Amino acid sequence: MTEIAYHPTHVRALRETFKALRTTEFPWTADTVYLNNASIGPIPERTRRALDEFTAKRTAPHLLPDRELFAGLAAARLGIAQLINCDPSEVALATNTGYGLNLAARALPLKPGDVVLLSDKEFPANVYPWLLLRDQGIKVEMARCRPEGWPDEEYLLQRLSDPRVRVLAVSFVQFSNGYRADLQKLSAACRANGTYLVVDGIQGIGNSVLDVTETPVDILACGGQKWLLSPWGSGFVYVRKELVAQLEPAITGWMAFEGTDDFSRLTEYNPTFRSDARRFEMITLPYQDFVGMTSSLALLLEIGVRDIAEVTRAAHEPVVRWAQENGVRISSASDERHRSAILCVAPSKPVEAYHAMKRARVVCSLREGSIRLSPHCYNTVEEMEKVIEVLDDLM
Repeated sequence: MTEIAYHPTHVRALRETFKALRTTEFPWTADTVYLNNASIGPIPERTRRALDEFTAKRTAPHLLPDRELFAGLAAARLGIAQLINCDPSEVALATNTGYGLNLAARALPLKPGDVVLLSDKEFPANVYPWLLLRDQGIKVEMARCRPEGWPDEEYLLQRLSDPRVRVLAVSFVQFSNGYRADLQKLSAACRANGTYLVVDGIQGIGNSVLDVTETPVDILACGGQKWLLSPWGSGFVYVRKELVAQLEPAITGWMAFEGTDDFSRLTEYNPTFRSDARRFEMITLPYQDFVGMTSSLALLLEIGVRDIAEVTRAAHEPVVRWAQENGVRISSASDERHRSAILCVAPSKPVEAYHAMKRARVVCSLREGSIRLSPHCYNTVEEMEKVIEVLDDLM
């Protein structure tokens, strides 16, 4: 995974570009400081218009023939494939991250005595599906995090020399502190040990570069409602091409099978799963949400995730300097290898600080004792300086 380099001149140019984007796509930001993309990302204006147009047709269903509905799903798969550099045949559309993680837990060929390795501060969506496997004799090992609250990657790498460890399930970016996993190292260790790498991508895809051809992942699950600026109910599962044919879903949709594209012959049942990742999709999917997702993905692809990564990390700098000067702990990683768009600071009275932010119309989150700031491409340095003003008043 190529590291992000920060060039002040380039960042200034990006900020000017994104300023125009902010006006046209996120006009409501004129009176609200929204730094909560790690919770819910906004819908760009172009996406709202696409949703409105689709909904207008939906009122008269004959205006939405099947070919248009399925073309919309295909367009979403293509946009996702371009985002992470995979083939569309490796993409299954899903309504949330949890679907993909449950798919991994139920479809991977695990047997009694196998070990699933997790970190103990993972988001619950990447914990509970694995814990349910204990009833089948599968051991779920919760590795202790480092004192900072970050995954202990050195310990994980050490455990990956154990042939019993069949799955490593990690978040690309940790929800509570923004720690970005070194997926290249973890992927290489998984490949060497024959371990499946399962990634919860929801806090990283859209703000951090991930190319699955450079960094092999077996299964990647991601919802669209955060950094992808997409509607609720949109998301995807990436399944590595070589793995698709080996996995059968524990639950299935009727269009997961060959022959079901021909609606005139649906009772000629064919129990053969599709050869691509559509075998994992649960039809009927929310067509409108994927129309919206496709529009939002087009915006992100126009901008480029690398530029989003650069400008969001650069936006952290005023708050980082303020915290260092005032002895306030930063609970996010500071080295470039592990930074993401999420910055977490831990003032002495975090709950009081959080409510002060709300009163000042700064939208953020309180997570695990830290104020979580999660700017996207449309946020400005001035907005981050507003955060400093609020925190300064509490010192």
